[in-house]
Amino acid sequence: MQTLHHSHRPRRLKTLCLVSGLTIALLISVIYTTKAEAGLRVITTIAQIAEPLRTIVGNHAAVESLLGEGVDPHLYRPSRSDIMRLTKADVVFWNGLHLESQLQDALERLSKVKTVVSISDTLTKEKLLPFDNAGLDPHIWMDPSLWRTALAHAVSVLTALDRTNAPAFERNARTYFTRLAALETYTERAIASIPAEARILVTAHDAFGYFGARFGIEVMGIQGISTDSEAGLKKIETMVDALVTRGVPAVFTETSVSERNIRALIEGSAARGHMVKLGGNLFSDAMGQPGTYLGTYVGMIDHNVTTITRALGGDAPKSGLNGKLDHDG
Repeated sequence: MQTLHHSHRPRRLKTLCLVSGLTIALLISVIYTTKAEAGLRVITTIAQIAEPLRTIVGNHAAVESLLGEGVDPHLYRPSRSDIMRLTKADVVFWNGLHLESQLQDALERLSKVKTVVSISDTLTKEKLLPFDNAGLDPHIWMDPSLWRTALAHAVSVLTALDRTNAPAFERNARTYFTRLAALETYTERAIASIPAEARILVTAHDAFGYFGARFGIEVMGIQGISTDSEAGLKKIETMVDALVTRGVPAVFTETSVSERNIRALIEGSAARGHMVKLGGNLFSDAMGQPGTYLGTYVGMIDHNVTTITRALGGDAPKSGLNGKLDHDG
């Protein structure tokens, strides 16, 4: 019996080695297959980039944004976990133009070893709005036509990185950009319906410059381009003078900015005998809750346009462009 036992040990070892080798090969195959099926891993700074790209790439890539609902990109500082997420990405997209000022150094260092793209780089200086005689306004998503150009730049980067899925990316982008064209047409008609004398948009900070320039509405922000600048008493008094003199009917808060200064405008105007109503809460630097209509770029702009138009005496349906809004009044 011992002889039989010893004679089978080499065979069992050979069988075990063969099974182990097959198992390792299978695991390696599964790992590489899973990675291939997952496609590119894309990280963006703001959701205004992530959500459209997620729609465009479908299930061919994974897209995440660092900044979530209500987060101010001007003030945001990356955590260690954020840096780790960035280093694991295949490609990183950011707005640029100093919007993500606290992230800029990290992104520039990362660009030496990874594909890191500022989507605003594709826009010529003539299309950008200046501020403070030196910088450029970073809020380019407020003009859907500019945002389409910037997103098209991101899509071209993705198609170059993933040639297999490039046709799907390009096809989905065409469909998505058709939706942006419809959004732009809706906005043009809605803003044009506001009485000319009431076509003044007063907000917490200067995030709506591109919106105003594109759709013909005057824009007044209490704070500057960046929310890290504080509005002084003199600025509040000057704006109260403008509201009273021009009979501005409504002012607007922003979801990512304190409403303190807007409340000061309302109270200051009331003290001067001019009643200004709160027209609504607008999305400026951040979108709504992920997974909802307001958490999409189209939904964000639709909400803003519909809210502004109805508060300033224009004509826009309560349910907005796509029938997905719920506005009172």
